Amino acid sequence: MKKLNEILGTEFPIIQGGMANIATGEFAAACSNAGALGVIGTGGMLEAGLLRKQIQICKSLTDKPFGVNLMLMNPCADEMARVIVEEGVRVVTTGAGNPGRYIPAWKEAGIKVLPVVAAAVLARRLERYGIDAVIAEGAESGGHVGEMTTMALVPQVMDAVNVPVVAAGGIASGRQMAAALALGACGVQVGTCLLASEECPIHQNYKQAILKAKDSDTVVTGRSVGGPVRCLKNRMTREYLALEKRGATLEELERVTLGGLRRAVFDGDMDAGSVMAGQVAGMLHEIRPLRQIFEELHQGGKAVLESVNREWQ
Repeated sequence: MKKLNEILGTEFPIIQGGMANIATGEFAAACSNAGALGVIGTGGMLEAGLLRKQIQICKSLTDKPFGVNLMLMNPCADEMARVIVEEGVRVVTTGAGNPGRYIPAWKEAGIKVLPVVAAAVLARRLERYGIDAVIAEGAESGGHVGEMTTMALVPQVMDAVNVPVVAAGGIASGRQMAAALALGACGVQVGTCLLASEECPIHQNYKQAILKAKDSDTVVTGRSVGGPVRCLKNRMTREYLALEKRGATLEELERVTLGGLRRAVFDGDMDAGSVMAGQVAGMLHEIRPLRQIFEELHQGGKAVLESVNREWQ
């Protein structure tokens, strides 16, 4: 089976997660220039014209492969799917749903399609559309999450499909990359570890919160309404969880989180903002260049696999 970098034409078998309000055209270009597949996130975009602008920014800053993550719950998803074709994007990842209705047009345009899934049943269904690979994302990840952990999800997705599988969720070191490859993944998608990069456009307060986080400092909100989201614990999450426990309505809950991610990313509000991050936040202790992060993931993963191979011979 091909390695992810061979499928995508990148230096490293690594995809940058399409983090809403964070994965801009500029950040995607920086990730691509550093050797991974940079991805523009549509989660925080309110109109398709914004996506077109970010794609054009990315094109102006890199000649390396990059992609777009289409958040399928976005009200503008139909129009954004067309913009992706019109702008000649070569790779698409998708999240929060089934992208089946868009895949034929994308494949006709020669686009590589890698849906993100949280369960093997969706991976099996999407394989029928001729997807190029599937990204199996475990519940350790930041933002919208499923229920299965990466360790349990990846091998079950691999058993369910015949296309390459990319592991995501809970990957921030060479040890974890090695574990993903040992499970049979062709590469990885990472997000939280990139929040602690020099190039990441989030507020400095956000970066410092990531560096200060401990292993148990994330929590999942929204399970009661079918929209689980993992983020750092703060005043907002405490209020939200208390409301969930009391059986609050969706409208009451949304009042607590409305605009929360933007407050965290742009304003640096670590109390009332939604500080999305995965469980690996507790492993991040310094701000580093993207290139160094990707090199250490890749080289560290290879070194761990070689060491394990020697010890178990």
